[in-house]
Amino acid sequence: MQRILVTGANKGIGLALVRAILERDDKACVILGSRDTARGQAAIDSLIEKQPQWADRLVPLDLDVTSTESVENAVALVQAKFPDDASPLYGVVNNAGIGLGSAQAIPVFEVNVRGVQRVCEAFLPLLNPAHGRIVNITSAAGPKFVSECPEDLRQFLTDNGIQWSSLEGFMDEYLDPATGALEGHGLRNSDAYGLSKACANSYTLCLAREHPNLSINACTPGWIDTDLTRYHAEASGKSPTELGMKPASEGTRSALYLLFEPLEGNGRYYGSDAVRSPLDAYRAPGDPPFQG
Repeated sequence: MQRILVTGANKGIGLALVRAILERDDKACVILGSRDTARGQAAIDSLIEKQPQWADRLVPLDLDVTSTESVENAVALVQAKFPDDASPLYGVVNNAGIGLGSAQAIPVFEVNVRGVQRVCEAFLPLLNPAHGRIVNITSAAGPKFVSECPEDLRQFLTDNGIQWSSLEGFMDEYLDPATGALEGHGLRNSDAYGLSKACANSYTLCLAREHPNLSINACTPGWIDTDLTRYHAEASGKSPTELGMKPASEGTRSALYLLFEPLEGNGRYYGSDAVRSPLDAYRAPGDPPFQG
């Protein structure tokens, strides 16, 4: 049985990914992480209602990625659920994320970067050491931000030798209004989402380098109609479809590829079409793969 934890999985891309995993692999068990107990259970109930045979392959897990205590409790719950397995997890998908539609910069980084790091560090000991996988769902907003940012910052964010301590120090400076780092780097508050996703990609580089026996990669789901993106439609006065947004079910392709397919290399970023993409430039689906 391949057990896969998906964070932020009670709705949107996370819930679509849970469904897609169960449909793809009849030996998979999904641990559905949700910060709200009732919503997590409601999501599981909705899946079982349509596919009763999935009941034994779904495990609810209370998990708030912004809380160290919640993450530690979640680790203990998984260990208690599978006490006879020293490495109970095959995969971890960091899907939980927020945007600037209803949040300021600090909460965005707390979920999109620190939350990813918090979950990875806590659950790494539970991953199969021989073939465990981590998938960090980021965004094309990350490479787009890097392509437009100052050269020194671009080099920092794409450095293969980047350390978490350096990345965390940069974020602390960026988020401290007393330092003036925002203006000093020529950045605006509206840049926070793209920068947070670029930092999550950088952390993926760092984590993959530190754990070369695991498959650790990042990807974008694409331009998907979710709570995170819907405010774009509301602000424009157009429908998500008119803006070209796709349903959540179409945002799972790259994550599934990184979970199940044979992979070359590690610490890489993939487009929504499951093709390798650069960290510092937007690559449209269907374009040739990045070779750098």
